[in-house]
Amino acid sequence: LSSPRPDSIMDGCSVYETRLNMGVKLALQIQSRYPEHDIDVVIPIPDTSRTSALQAAYQLGRPFREGFIKNRYIARTFIMPGQETRKKSVRLKLNTIRSEFKGRNVLLVDDSIVRGTTAREIVQMARDAGAKKVYFTSAAPPIRYPNIYGIDIPTQRELVAFEREEHEVARHIGADWVVYQSIPDLEDCVRSACAKDRPIGCFDTSCFSGTYVTGERIGDEYFAALHEKRNDGARHGKGGKGDGSDGGCEGIVNDV
Repeated sequence: LSSPRPDSIMDGCSVYETRLNMGVKLALQIQSRYPEHDIDVVIPIPDTSRTSALQAAYQLGRPFREGFIKNRYIARTFIMPGQETRKKSVRLKLNTIRSEFKGRNVLLVDDSIVRGTTAREIVQMARDAGAKKVYFTSAAPPIRYPNIYGIDIPTQRELVAFEREEHEVARHIGADWVVYQSIPDLEDCVRSACAKDRPIGCFDTSCFSGTYVTGERIGDEYFAALHEKRNDGARHGKGGKGDGSDGGCEGIVNDV
């Protein structure tokens, strides 16, 4: 979703075409759930959400605009150690073009929401730049489970979507509403972008569904033990919760 280059081909599937499809699916969901929406402009969170945002804007019949400029010398925020470091880095990583926000209802498109740290800061930046309303969409489904195969994303209780519904996530990050991609729609997006002679039968959706490739659901006991070892506080030798985290649950990202 967030790491590959747009021109990559993975298992016979075009990353670029998949992201285009993801934008269409997001827009169709918005049109279905908010038929009387008042979106004025669609703005991507750079860089990897651009393709999806562009196609979502086309489907919605709204202009696509670049409202955030990225500092390319700041690394991905969701894997940075410590909540305060992540929050400060978001403001260093992105700058707003105020004219694209002032007096407008904006739809922000990101590839995913992880902790919510980035998302919350981005929503506030949009409001500070003059946006009247801020809507937030994720091209990925809600991330409610950690990846246990090597990708360094947070423990379960640090994930903003863990035990939260969309309206609760929206409240947490300060958006007027939040729309996530559904797992079936995401799978359809990938399948339709794959070579016809290399169909994909199933996907690893463990971060979204909690069902891992072993074919089993890993229980709460494992995740509790993982949280004690890997939460922010444990990493800094403090034990328990991280530095200033909200019950161990942080904010969002620009990348997932």
